[in-house]
Amino acid sequence: MKEKFNLKLLYLFFKIYILSLSVFFLFRIGLFLINIHRLNDAPLFQIIESFIIGIRFDTVICCYILVLPYFILSVLIFFREIGHLALRILFIFLFTLFSLSFLISSADIPYFSYFFTRFNISAFTWMGTPEFVVKMILQEPRYWVFFIVFILLEIIFYKLLKIIIYQSSLYKIQLSIQNIIVCLLLLGVILLGIRGRIDEKSPIRTGTAYFCNNAFLNQLGLNPNFTFIRSVLEKNKNKKLSVMDPALAFHNLKQYLSFSDTNKLFNLSRVIQPRGQSTPHNVIVILMEGMSYHYLNNNHLTPFLDSISTRSYFFNNCYSAGIHTHNGVFSTLFSFPAIAGKHAMNVTNIKQLNNIASILKKDNYTTAYFTTHDGQFDNIEGFLKNNAFEQVISKKNYPFNKIKTTLGVPDDYMFEFSMKYLDQMSQHAKPFLAVYLTASNHGPYYIPDYFKPNIIHTDIKEQIVEYADWSLRKFITLSKEKPWFKNTVFVFVADHGASISDKFDIPLAYTHVPLIFYAPHILDSNKVFNQMASQIDVVPTILGLLNTSYVNSTMGIDLLKENRPYSIFNFHGLYGVIDKKWLYVIFPDGREVLYKYTENNNTNFFNTNKLEAEQMKKYLFSHIQVFDSFYY
Repeated sequence: MKEKFNLKLLYLFFKIYILSLSVFFLFRIGLFLINIHRLNDAPLFQIIESFIIGIRFDTVICCYILVLPYFILSVLIFFREIGHLALRILFIFLFTLFSLSFLISSADIPYFSYFFTRFNISAFTWMGTPEFVVKMILQEPRYWVFFIVFILLEIIFYKLLKIIIYQSSLYKIQLSIQNIIVCLLLLGVILLGIRGRIDEKSPIRTGTAYFCNNAFLNQLGLNPNFTFIRSVLEKNKNKKLSVMDPALAFHNLKQYLSFSDTNKLFNLSRVIQPRGQSTPHNVIVILMEGMSYHYLNNNHLTPFLDSISTRSYFFNNCYSAGIHTHNGVFSTLFSFPAIAGKHAMNVTNIKQLNNIASILKKDNYTTAYFTTHDGQFDNIEGFLKNNAFEQVISKKNYPFNKIKTTLGVPDDYMFEFSMKYLDQMSQHAKPFLAVYLTASNHGPYYIPDYFKPNIIHTDIKEQIVEYADWSLRKFITLSKEKPWFKNTVFVFVADHGASISDKFDIPLAYTHVPLIFYAPHILDSNKVFNQMASQIDVVPTILGLLNTSYVNSTMGIDLLKENRPYSIFNFHGLYGVIDKKWLYVIFPDGREVLYKYTENNNTNFFNTNKLEAEQMKKYLFSHIQVFDSFYY
């Protein structure tokens, strides 16, 4: 028998999807009820939203399991009627995979209740002592409850799945363009379910679930199979660094940071207790996309930054931690270095770290983060929301007609759009922290019609830099009209530099970035600082300007009170260490070079200056080994 199109194939997979989704929903209900004490008066709409997010993550797992059998059956159905054997294979395949996923969901409930994190590869830490694990489970009655629930749901799922599959009749259909298109469209829907999001910038990530400031609800929406798979992939990718003995590295780092010994390894905590009262100024940090230091005072590319650099605290030897935006965001806001090949924010188990938002919230600050594009890109939104950023304003918040490219809205529109949020945050005499990430100085380039570049700039890359600078001027011009302007410290720093021609292995224009503290009504006068500086020093320096008491548990220093001998950065697997004379570079294969970069000399001085190179290498390895040891 042939049919024009057999909708029974669609109905079959839709029923299986609804059945499996229902089981995942029941596990989430169980997790919710057992941890209901963690709600902390969360409003009902947030609870509902966490369950809606949960459906999205459950759909991802369901679609991963369904995609292969759907593809095979949709091909077979063009050539033959689907018989009992094929349906039996389908049943065994689906029952096995869904059973494994339900087992993980069952184990996740006690795991989460104990560790307050969704099921991940860390659950297998004790697999080296299986006898201990078995005894621990058998001797704990609560674990039996979850196992019994799992068995009951398995029995119900088995019976219903069997009915759904064996009572379906899948007839051969006509091999036509129309039927092929319909089958491909349905396959596309399943693949979209796997991706979890429509936005082209990023698929669904762990951070997608982090939508509010309630730590429990942020994790409730996750599917434990998703977090488990992600953690396995991260473990294979984020192998432990082993460049120095961790204890020795920590010993060295304490000397570099000049703080007393501690009993706990990798405890970097230093109590910062300045004299006098704190000054709760508003803080606005602008992470400028690709704004290399080399653009400043260069053929009128950045007239605004050039002008304010002469009326600010200007650090002219500042370097980014890496060459990617996620490096710049993390290192600037959390004050830790970047490790080559590792993504500190795109992790399954999102850590809560001491950062500028968490510190200032204790001083009654409101906090927000603004970006032009998809907030989920690089898992930034979820990571920041779990680290005291109350609002993340991104592509989803802007009018659709203002979104021009995959990078979202133009910089100047983001700044203009944000004004209403800053006004709201400044109400009730509360100070605020606002962080911006611009994007225009990154391809695909978009220059609004209303911006007219200087006629001397004919290259699009020059014009976009000029537009980015013009947008910053517009932001400050708008801010000057606000009552909160006089009480605000503006910090301009790039996420990284740009790839400009350079004769060294690491293009310094890619890591050398401007760092400007602009507050004409607060800072006493213009100052130029020539000492070495890093993105990781931005937050401690801001807190120093605010005269805030806090615990510094990072690797950053207050540049107005302390000095660092070197700045460190990575570039595609290479590490660089730089001071006012030398650039040391170590390659992934261990090869080392030392350049006298201030003389633009690419001669390798390593063999004649090994002592200098060893000191720079020791400084680098101490920092990245300590950070890797306690974070990854």
